[in-house]
Amino acid sequence: MNLAETFTTIVDSLPDDWSDLEFDLRIFEERRYIEAATLLVTCNAQPYSRSDWHWRVIVAHRFGHAASVPAVHAALKLLDDAGISGEIAVRETRSGRHEVVQMWGRPESIREEFRLLRYQ
Repeated sequence: MNLAETFTTIVDSLPDDWSDLEFDLRIFEERRYIEAATLLVTCNAQPYSRSDWHWRVIVAHRFGHAASVPAVHAALKLLDDAGISGEIAVRETRSGRHEVVQMWGRPESIREEFRLLRYQ
């Protein structure tokens, strides 16, 4: 199974209320590290300096300060298309969080639009 498919399987296995997913990524051909790093820029993969694993990737479900699921999937697909193989290890998942947004003083039309965008 390639990296993009593995990632999709992981995301599909999570409960609906997950908020953050953190995984490590290792490529098998270290001579292609620079090439892989340039393909992973879009998902803000954080390189490890002294580790068996090459990058840490943090993914946000619906909101948050992390890469979105489509961005991570696209980056991993780029690796697959380039023939760079590797493996993923899930390190941590968080669930049950809820976004808090200050709505005081905003018109009802804005509140309604926010509900439509976030909760449907």
